[in-house]
Amino acid sequence: MLAIAFMCVFTLSAAGKLPSRVTMSRATLMDKIKGAWAGQVLGCTYGGPTEFQYRSRMIPDSREIPWGEPDYVAKIMKRVPTLYDDIYMDLTFVGVFDRLGLDASADSLASAFAHAGYYLWHANQAARYNILRGIRPPMSGHWRNNPHADDIDYQIEADYAGIMSPGMPNAASKISDRVGHIMNYGDGWYGGVYIGAMYSIAFVSDNVEFIVTEALKTIPRKSKFHRCMSDVIEIWRQNPDDWRHGWQLCEERWGTSDVGCGEGALAPLNIDAVINSAYVLFGLLYGNGDFGRTIDIATRCGQDSDCNPASAAGILATAIGYSKIPAEWIEPLKSAEDIDFAYIPYSLNDTYKMSFDHALQMIERGGGKVTADEVTIRCQRPKSVRYEESFPGIVPAERLPINVKLADTAHTINAHCAGILVNGYVKAKDKNYVAKLEVVLDGGAPQQIEMPASYRLRRLDIYWNFELKQQPHAIAIRWLNPVEGAELNVTDAVLYNKK
Repeated sequence: MLAIAFMCVFTLSAAGKLPSRVTMSRATLMDKIKGAWAGQVLGCTYGGPTEFQYRSRMIPDSREIPWGEPDYVAKIMKRVPTLYDDIYMDLTFVGVFDRLGLDASADSLASAFAHAGYYLWHANQAARYNILRGIRPPMSGHWRNNPHADDIDYQIEADYAGIMSPGMPNAASKISDRVGHIMNYGDGWYGGVYIGAMYSIAFVSDNVEFIVTEALKTIPRKSKFHRCMSDVIEIWRQNPDDWRHGWQLCEERWGTSDVGCGEGALAPLNIDAVINSAYVLFGLLYGNGDFGRTIDIATRCGQDSDCNPASAAGILATAIGYSKIPAEWIEPLKSAEDIDFAYIPYSLNDTYKMSFDHALQMIERGGGKVTADEVTIRCQRPKSVRYEESFPGIVPAERLPINVKLADTAHTINAHCAGILVNGYVKAKDKNYVAKLEVVLDGGAPQQIEMPASYRLRRLDIYWNFELKQQPHAIAIRWLNPVEGAELNVTDAVLYNKK
């Protein structure tokens, strides 16, 4: 009975549409959920040694990446626990749903995320800063309040949404609307919506081309994100055997997409969700169903080379199931399944159980059926989420060096631009110290800014405004409360022009 059901699913998937219903045993559902989480950990572990070491360039075959040592994953989890930030970030939200139920509010999810003990970067850290100052979701992730809105953050944290929504990509998108806008907007949000949809569809199809193309229907066609993913799929179709040639084409067309990120704009670093989601597709498509090749290609695309193979491996392992992950990959993981992740009181074995319970609830909510032995999923034809665009009408044009340590006098930046982002940081012996700044744009009303010395609570960017008229502007920055043992550095500014 089960074999017939799955034969039907795969035939229909290859023909180009999802079945209306899919029945599988509870054991099969658990096997896929375990595969989803195990795949993430395996991909993250494999790619960890090269994370952001290769920026806008591929990792050559001559760079050997270690694998296969007995208990390898357990050793890395103990030695470098923060490597798994994309896992324990996921589990922050999984834990909230487990405690408060599937209708947990965006505020509850945001509060758990903002007050967690772990360090954050980019869109996540900007969102934490916003939330702790009363800017709640969705505005905490909006590009006007979060210059990192298009960054990769929700893409690497959205796996849970698809894992708890088997065969129901629209349900996954609805969850991503609630959670993903805590830290992202536009293309940054689409990265997570797309990842969640691929996981969801992988529960009911093992055809990788179908998974990536069907899931893309959740993304608005006119968005840059959709256009890039469509291009990658077409590049693969034209030449399915040479991923490095495809990578070069993708880099030429899409590799300069970082806009709002003050660290990545006009720089080799590209933490934008668009290019990194493209690398997930490279792994899935050119990997051709081979688990090890999928992980290796997604890693060797560079940039966020641990998170991208984690997503690719998690999606593929959902499709094939935990029991079909090759022994050379799964054996180094097994001794790690009872180890709690950093900052989170959950192990992989805990996570399997929580996600299984959430998936059963979601299946019933979605009109499916759960019995003692099997589940029947009412599959959803993917629908596009709403269109969003961050930083409309502007492009980064110049990086202006500043390198000034502020004193008690104002420093003025003069620039002809249609937008500006000022980079800098505060250092202090007293980690509880909070620098207070006053910023005046073109002689107007002063804006008060707080910059905590605490790394966990820091403000990533001193000042930004992406909606200026294209003309000369003067931005005066004054440090209001300088103290001994503290310094405030203004490093540079990214200037934007109209497209």
